[in-house]
Amino acid sequence: MKKIVFALLIGISFIGTAQTKSELQKHYEAFYKQMRLQGDVNGIINALTHLNILTPSEQRNDTLAYIYANDNQHMQALNIIGIEKNDSDSDLAVQVKAISLKALNQPKRAIEQFEVLYKRNPNAFLAYELADLKIQVGDPNGAMVNIEYGIINAKDDMKYAFYERQQPYEVPLKAAFLHLKGLVTFNLDRDNIDGALTYMNEALLLDPNFNLASLSKQALENKKNPPVAEPETIVPEKKGKKKKN
Repeated sequence: MKKIVFALLIGISFIGTAQTKSELQKHYEAFYKQMRLQGDVNGIINALTHLNILTPSEQRNDTLAYIYANDNQHMQALNIIGIEKNDSDSDLAVQVKAISLKALNQPKRAIEQFEVLYKRNPNAFLAYELADLKIQVGDPNGAMVNIEYGIINAKDDMKYAFYERQQPYEVPLKAAFLHLKGLVTFNLDRDNIDGALTYMNEALLLDPNFNLASLSKQALENKKNPPVAEPETIVPEKKGKKKKN
C-alpha cells in the first residue's frame, strides 16, 4: 500500500512539474512576442534565455547570439556560440562569429568565418570584408583576389558605409573596392605611387565625397612630392651689456 501511495505521489509530482514547465514556456513565448513588439532588446534577450533553459534549441541559441551581436555585445554573442570554425554551423551562427570577431579586433579568426560564408554564398559584400581583413593581416595578394571579384560583381545600387568621420556616410561599393585596390597596389610596390593614385582617382570619380579615398590620395601625393621644408629662420643673439668689475 505504501509503495502505491509513493508511486502516486511521484506521478503527481511529475505531472505538476510538466504543467509548470509548459506554463512557463507559454509565458516566456508570449513575453518574447511582446518584447519584440516593443523593440525591447533586453526583454528579448531575457525571454530567449529563459526559453533556452526550459527547452534548449540551437536555432534559438543562434538567434540570441545574433541579437547580442546586433546590440554590439559581441563578447556575449561569442560566449553563446563559440569562436571555432564549424562547417555544421548555420549561416546565422557563422555570420555572428564573423562580425563579432571583426568587432573585437580578431581579424585572422574573422577571416576564417567570412571564408565559410563566402564559400556558401559568394557575393561582393563578403568579398569586401575579406579584402579589408586580409590587408590588415598582411596578405595583399589574397586581398587582391577578393578585390578583383568585387569590382566585377559590385552593382551600381550597392553601397558600403564608412564610420571614420563623426557622421557616417555611404559610397558605391565599387568605389570602396577601388580604394582598397589603390592601397594594395601601393603595398605590393611602394614605388608605384602613380598606379595607386589612379585607383584613388577612379574611386573619387564615382563619389567625390568619399572622405577615406580623399585622405588616402592626399597621403600618397605627399609621399610622391614631400612638402618642401621652409628654411629655418636664425634669430640674432642679443648681446647684453658687460658688467663692470
